[in-house]
Amino acid sequence: MSTIVNGNGRFLVVALMIIVGANNAHAQTAAAYPSRAIRIVVPFTPGGPNDILARTVGQKLSEVWGRQVIVENRPGGGTVIATELVANAVPDGHTLLVVSTSHAVNPSLMKKLPFDVVRDFAPVVRMAASPNVLVVHPSLPVRNVRDLVALAKAKPGQIIYGSGGIGSATHLSGELLCSLAGVKMTHVPYGGAGPVTIDLLRGEVQWMFGTIMPTLPQIKAGKLRAIAVSGTAPAPTLPDVPPVAGTLAGFDATSWYGIFAPGKTPRDVIVKLNAEIVRALGTREMRERLAQDGSVPVGDTPDAFSAFFQGEVAKWAKVIRDAGLKSEL
Repeated sequence: MSTIVNGNGRFLVVALMIIVGANNAHAQTAAAYPSRAIRIVVPFTPGGPNDILARTVGQKLSEVWGRQVIVENRPGGGTVIATELVANAVPDGHTLLVVSTSHAVNPSLMKKLPFDVVRDFAPVVRMAASPNVLVVHPSLPVRNVRDLVALAKAKPGQIIYGSGGIGSATHLSGELLCSLAGVKMTHVPYGGAGPVTIDLLRGEVQWMFGTIMPTLPQIKAGKLRAIAVSGTAPAPTLPDVPPVAGTLAGFDATSWYGIFAPGKTPRDVIVKLNAEIVRALGTREMRERLAQDGSVPVGDTPDAFSAFFQGEVAKWAKVIRDAGLKSEL
């Protein structure tokens, strides 16, 4: 072995040692992960799709890695409380956040956030997607989106739709429809999906975007009429109901659910997490569990999820800006 004795040579040897050491450190990080319990923070109360996904995926991770996975529900502040907690957590992959459409909406809807949704988080994986269904009261003389748009044009501001609240996915889906169709309809916000569904059944409002599975019994009983779904293709549970996009090109208001880690979490830990969650999403058990909620697994790469998320931020920013929406928070 030859010995390098000049100054530049010594610098080269030191540089090579630093690079090798860094690579070994990264390898050790991934190999040692997880070294303790993993906490998955859910910004909503127990029982919803975010919570169910967190618990189902968490159980799979616990089985594979032999580490406890704790699901912690931190509702409040329009998801800001939980999100800020994870943004400030140690970025080592042991604290994760369940995110959904609201994470892409909040930067445009809320006055000020104590974090940056892009800079302060590292996308891990988009776990699942779930289209909503556009249902109308049977008294409304429409059979499809084209009929609804024509009626709204004939009666500007007189057609009333309800949602789970200002800035909710069901509200913004309605705003996107109105924007793409160039029509004006009146929005009535409620404090959740339950109350708006009750008033739709009574005829107090005329249509809404609803979560498929809870709405399906009303559709089958003929109490509500399904005229479209919010995704770009028919939903597996409603194969005969066409997408809104078939009438209004570019419409896509699919609800989605993913996992983020704190922003400086090592890349190799992100990749390891992604691989194991994608593997879990591909199991028959997981596919069947998601189907019960009208959802389908996604399981994309961290980079693909990052690109998708930034597209969602831009899309909903335009909808919110055009509609002049602002949250009270």
